[in-house]
Amino acid sequence: MAVLKVIEVLSSSNTSWEDATQKAVAKASKSVKHIRSVYVQDQSATVKDDKVTEFRVTLKLTFELE
Repeated sequence: MAVLKVIEVLSSSNTSWEDATQKAVAKASKSVKHIRSVYVQDQSATVKDDKVTEFRVTLKLTFELE
């Protein structure tokens, strides 16, 4: 029987929400093994001079405990 754990991760990107998600998974996978899924809980963006300058995501990462 697998035991799973869920953690919350915040990430940002100057490109897109998808890029912010990819960056979060890549960074988390350096210290968290066996990531099973990611759930995008929230998305937001910062705006400067009428342009989106940063995309932000709040993620729930699910991984299997060893």
